[in-house]
Amino acid sequence: MSGDKRLGRQTPTTSVVLPYTISYGTEAVAIYNRSGRSAQPWQELMLEDIMAVNDEGLWVHMKFGWSIPRRNGKSEILIMRAMYAVTHGERTLYTAHRTTTSHNAWEKVIERLAKAGYIEGEDFKTTKKYGLETIEWLKEGEGIINFRTRSSKGGLGEGYDLLVIDEAQEYTSDQESALKYVVTDSKNPQTLMCGTPPTAVSSGTVFLTYRKECLNGCTEDCGWAEWSVPSLTDAHDPDLWYETNPSLGYILSERTIRSELGDDQVDDNIQRLGLWLRYNQKSAITKEEWMQYALDVVPELPEKTRLFYGVKYAKSGNVSLSVAVKTADGKIFMESIDCRSIREGNDWIIAYLRGTSADTVAIDGAGNQTILADDMKNAEVKCKPILPKVAEVVAANALFEQKLFEGQLCHKAQPALLQAASNSEHRAIGAGGGYGYSSILEGADVSLLESVSLAVWLCANVKERKKQIITY
Repeated sequence: MSGDKRLGRQTPTTSVVLPYTISYGTEAVAIYNRSGRSAQPWQELMLEDIMAVNDEGLWVHMKFGWSIPRRNGKSEILIMRAMYAVTHGERTLYTAHRTTTSHNAWEKVIERLAKAGYIEGEDFKTTKKYGLETIEWLKEGEGIINFRTRSSKGGLGEGYDLLVIDEAQEYTSDQESALKYVVTDSKNPQTLMCGTPPTAVSSGTVFLTYRKECLNGCTEDCGWAEWSVPSLTDAHDPDLWYETNPSLGYILSERTIRSELGDDQVDDNIQRLGLWLRYNQKSAITKEEWMQYALDVVPELPEKTRLFYGVKYAKSGNVSLSVAVKTADGKIFMESIDCRSIREGNDWIIAYLRGTSADTVAIDGAGNQTILADDMKNAEVKCKPILPKVAEVVAANALFEQKLFEGQLCHKAQPALLQAASNSEHRAIGAGGGYGYSSILEGADVSLLESVSLAVWLCANVKERKKQIITY
């Protein structure tokens, strides 16, 4: 009907939920709704999944994480779960990145319990020390909630049934090491992580890793849900607002969203559309490290230079060509030549190699190595092709980073190469702990970095030709 109010999507755009038939979610929602508030449909569905139990009465999801754009009420689910926990004898550790967040959660639980008919002093008691707040149940059971700000030492030596990680985008590995064992002794433990996609300044990595492993099927007894767009898009499109904001039409309005959008398209995509754009996070090489070796002008080269090339065929469907050469002061200057679709063929690579005094070219990319080598042979290109094995590619990448961080490499700060390098992460290759590279930024082609690595490897390992000495 034309007069119907438009509402946000109530089911996640992406989720991993294990099968179940029984859940305590309905009971948790009922306790919450007695406070005079009403859980939104999407929150009810989330509670059903989070609080699903198996035939033995154990949580189906020992861990559950969810990501939703800001101001949708994602943390209210934690309040509902905490209210159920304290009234049912569970010991809960509620943690947040900021003390103000954990304190506000404490205030909310007290306020919701009171309005639900529970009386402070008779049904529960509270400790109001800022940063060390507590809610303790006084009736049957031993329900308790401790509210804490996360640290690398928080929670050690204490035992809980439920661990809550609010503002999970800031959850660091050091904090996880200190907290993950607090539920170990529980007969029915559960850990909940709730947050927004990380931004460029987010310090945490645990949330990102958990999501990746969950979506890739690398976890057991775990669940995940998110409202998000799959790639960078138009943050000003109202249709996308409704797709990624379940509370739009309930507690959010189009007017509110429209007023908060700015000129930063990336930030708007992350904050309002839930985009998981891993922007400059956990990069194997940081922007600062890369730019430390940038030059304003091309360095002085020896009188007789030998050019070494690297070619990388990527699974993305692109192929990159780069070059490396030794400078007069003994360093290695590197530069990317081009990155094109594999569909364009090899003619452009052959034309470039034929037009320069190319010495050797290393070619990596299963299925394409021998094709380019044969094309070079048929075109009578004098440059010698090298088809490195996996162990040699591993060695090339290790040598590349060693030379870079020793200050033995230099470059002209090409924007595309800077983007590839400063948004790269290691990916395991081979069986001996070796690594290649993968991109953590939408649209950045890491094959540029990998082709540079191959060129540097050849250049660094070349044996200098000795001058012929003629004696009589």
